[in-house]
Amino acid sequence: MEDSYKDVLQGISSSCCHDMMECFGARERHYNAGDVICEYNQHSTLVGILKSGSASLIRIDVYGVRTILETMESGEMFGEALAFSGLSEDSITVVCNKAASILFFEYSHILHPCGNSCAHHTALLENVFRLMSRKSMALSERIEVLSRRTIRDKLLCYFSLQSTRGGSNTFDLPFSISALADYICSDRSAMMREMKNMRQNGLIDADGRKITLLLD
Repeated sequence: MEDSYKDVLQGISSSCCHDMMECFGARERHYNAGDVICEYNQHSTLVGILKSGSASLIRIDVYGVRTILETMESGEMFGEALAFSGLSEDSITVVCNKAASILFFEYSHILHPCGNSCAHHTALLENVFRLMSRKSMALSERIEVLSRRTIRDKLLCYFSLQSTRGGSNTFDLPFSISALADYICSDRSAMMREMKNMRQNGLIDADGRKITLLLD
């Protein structure tokens, strides 16, 4: 099993992984940064495994407001919570952040294993539940960020979470500065002004996507 699959296919051997993907009728696709990977609607049943690269799950409401719901890295799965959900009229889109390879297959293959009752199907289902639990924790973090009242407080909360996750005061944002504004649900110009003020006040240092949190 390749390292890039270590999350969703943990505990499944390379040979079993290959057999399972053939059984699922999985197909691999490649994308460049900025490409739309897929769009979800009420009839979508595809899920994807991010073999390499990174991507974002983006919601665009009926008024055109863009919100980043989730960022995903190599080894993660997307679409499992959307494939059979009754979605609203809002657009749910997966966009490539960094050149990515993705395996697609129908969600029904996870819920309804083949007649052989292969052990790797059970292992995959366990891993999917584990990933969904982790995504639930990520959603809790997102709620924590959005619950802050000011742009500065939202940024400091998000930067602190990233610092803690990486074990360092210096870290790289998983998306662009513009996308960060979407993630914290703030106007981009207002957020940029606040980041400039934070640099001047000695709270952060920023060089492109590289952020250093200067708080004690």
